[in-house]
Amino acid sequence: MELEFLMRIFCAALLGGLIGLEREYRAKEAGFRTHFLVALGSAVFMIVSAYGFTDALTNDLQRWDLSRVAAQVVSGIGFIGAGTIIFRKSENMVSGLTTAAGLWVTAAIGLACGGGMYILAFGSTVMVLLGLEAFNYFLHKFDKHRKE
Repeated sequence: MELEFLMRIFCAALLGGLIGLEREYRAKEAGFRTHFLVALGSAVFMIVSAYGFTDALTNDLQRWDLSRVAAQVVSGIGFIGAGTIIFRKSENMVSGLTTAAGLWVTAAIGLACGGGMYILAFGSTVMVLLGLEAFNYFLHKFDKHRKE
């Protein structure tokens, strides 16, 4: 079972790292290390939540909700993501929203890996990378038309 857990966190770290590499390449606030750690940590929390308290589950007098730890990952990453969002009053511009959303979805991918949902995690990673690259491609297309 421990080998399976290592596979889950390795998969999470790999997929989170791929998203982080894209963000690093675009020179954004949160890059490889941040996304790598968010995905890895989320996977570990999911594994601990699902399997770490099996001894405590033998008591019939108490109900344990194993999804509570995963729910707190979502809240915690939301807090971290909020720290990446900056409003520049002088320019009347908001930046960091994509970075915050990227951290949020990376945490979700880590939770999916921690839960053993590899296909869901891989498909989500592909969709994130496609979305980020497609947005960048169309942004450059529109910028060229605006300058002409």
